[in-house]
Amino acid sequence: MPKSSARATEEQAERTMARPFSKLILFSAVPIFCFLRSSHASLSYNYYERTCPQLDSLVNRAMAAIFLDLTAPSALVRLMFHDCQVQGCDASILLDSGCGNVRTEMLSGRNFGIRKRSSIQMMKEAVESECPGQVSCADLIVMAASKSVTVSGGPRIEVPLGRKDSTTANNLLADSHLPPASMSVDDLLNLFSSMGMNMEESVAMLGSHTLGVGHCINIADRLYEPKGDDYMSSNYGAYLSFMCPTRVPLTNLTALPNDLTPTLFDNQYFRNILAGRAPFTIDSRIATDPRTSAIVAHFAGKQDHFFQAFSSAFVKLSYLGVLTGDSEGEIRRQCNQVN
Repeated sequence: MPKSSARATEEQAERTMARPFSKLILFSAVPIFCFLRSSHASLSYNYYERTCPQLDSLVNRAMAAIFLDLTAPSALVRLMFHDCQVQGCDASILLDSGCGNVRTEMLSGRNFGIRKRSSIQMMKEAVESECPGQVSCADLIVMAASKSVTVSGGPRIEVPLGRKDSTTANNLLADSHLPPASMSVDDLLNLFSSMGMNMEESVAMLGSHTLGVGHCINIADRLYEPKGDDYMSSNYGAYLSFMCPTRVPLTNLTALPNDLTPTLFDNQYFRNILAGRAPFTIDSRIATDPRTSAIVAHFAGKQDHFFQAFSSAFVKLSYLGVLTGDSEGEIRRQCNQVN
């Protein structure tokens, strides 16, 4: 993708204000995002032009083997989302406990089901063979997620690079920063507004649920402690009850597809939740809340608009809390441990 196209993706927020749904936007994204961009000016689309010009081809070759597992794209997108929401996009989610200020984030129950951390190390080894000590694990997480969206049929999202890796991790921060599947629409909008996203982008971010599966541990609450604002069709409710027959799951291995096309990045998720087939409570709530329901319906009918809003939100998320200076972070030699 030309750099001009990538920058157009990054500037989607400004264009969003001219769309038909601009009247629905409660939060102004521009001031926060401008702050993010000025604070992290070291990120750029050609950051590795001199130090590792073949980076993209190296990553593509490494990911070809990873993508033989059709569930890998959903896992890698979720990996990035969970990394960026705790301390920022700094690869803290990859660190294992053992030394320094590291208490692995994988101890957090909110990271249940996180997979493919080792895939980032595979990419790292491929890159290190030709560009030793140059490319951060944090950048590789973001690149892996971006390419996962594209290979699954979603938009091509070029992201700026230049992040450093953190030297700390804390499972308690993961507990407090990663939102539950039962969050309210108010909490959702406040969370993504704090990242510089407008309402349309916030709804689009939940569209990432179009990939992958859910587990009973995140679904049982809505079955056995139903809330009045949680709509579910009777047939879908019966299906979930059959798959998750007890309040406390008998096993954590049961996986339920998030929509009818769990390996494709498309707008099927929005069609499903309009029909009362939402896997998680928050999915149901955005389909019925008067602030977000029209956006859900719009994305259900206009996949290209969903892709545009998601691409803009994805780039904003990739800026979150990044470390760029040598005094802020490092380039890890091994992604699961500090140097």
